[in-house]
Amino acid sequence: MITSLSLTDFRNHKNSRIDTCGQHNIVITGPNGSGKTAVLEALSVLSGERGMRGAQMQDMARFDGNGGFSVFANLSDETELSVSYLSGDSNRRAKIDGDNAPLSDLSKHLRAVWITPKEDRLFVDNASDRRAFFDRLVSSFDSAHSGRTARLSKLLTERAIALKNGADSNWLDALDIQIAGTCVAISVARIQYAGQLNYFLSRCAVSVSGMTEKMLIDGMTAGDAERAYLAYLQNNRVLINDKMILDGPHKSDFGVFNKELELPAHLTSTGQQKTVLIDLILAHAHLVYTKTSNHILVLLDEAAAHLDATARLNMFLSLEKSHAQVWATGLDESVFADVPNAKFVTCLGGEINNILHAEKKLCQE
Repeated sequence: MITSLSLTDFRNHKNSRIDTCGQHNIVITGPNGSGKTAVLEALSVLSGERGMRGAQMQDMARFDGNGGFSVFANLSDETELSVSYLSGDSNRRAKIDGDNAPLSDLSKHLRAVWITPKEDRLFVDNASDRRAFFDRLVSSFDSAHSGRTARLSKLLTERAIALKNGADSNWLDALDIQIAGTCVAISVARIQYAGQLNYFLSRCAVSVSGMTEKMLIDGMTAGDAERAYLAYLQNNRVLINDKMILDGPHKSDFGVFNKELELPAHLTSTGQQKTVLIDLILAHAHLVYTKTSNHILVLLDEAAAHLDATARLNMFLSLEKSHAQVWATGLDESVFADVPNAKFVTCLGGEINNILHAEKKLCQE
């Protein structure tokens, strides 16, 4: 759990600090453009991810600052985490307890999952958005998964270039062997995650579909699936309209079924879809805690959207029991009046120090 968060030259925050006073629910309110979402984005960066907006590093730096930024957090176990970016450097730098560390090591101390207004359309938009969302969940549970998916993307790009340049079969054979192994490893991780997540779900169920996933679900061993997919790759080395047309984990999809309504989630109302989305996040938090004993951060941007008062209260009550620290944003503080054990922070144009210093004094009292 985060006990304090400091932002320096991050988005529109020049120098902001939040002390959580040990609360599990942190509610950040303020007008549009005041820097609420930037706080959640900073937290997502601290978990080792690229950030909930997927922005370039230079775009996260304050426009009238020095071109860089830093995000620093103290955890309840006294661990210190920081991520910084310097102008002109293509990489972020991470530190754990003051020592330089790989970004991937941050997830050992802090894991985060988020819901933004974009995810409100998760079940009705295209498969690539669902795949990206669920792969983030899998990565939060299995830290090696994000590396596998990034590696697959790179290998597929290399394969397309090789085909366009008329590469010899030896080069393509080597690429296809790597691709087949990576694809099956991704599919195994997705299937295992979906199965374990479903154990913690009561009102909905998750499924994953795709070419290599079906091989494994139908009973193939990982080795047999890898050999079968390798044969598929070797038989599909033709470009169509200068494009490589391949099936595989990069085309797979996730489905969610609402058990109460007996309908796929995409056929239910917007509010019901949001409720199912929250159920997924709750189950994920329970799963991560059960398997790793780690608390996670749940980041809810515009948390009140599409939820009535009862659903909103039930969401926070459930989240409080899920071994997660919840950071939520909204325009109006009164909407969150019933949120239990909440720490309220008002954000005004990124400059929130004065308000927070006053609140810190109350924490100490």
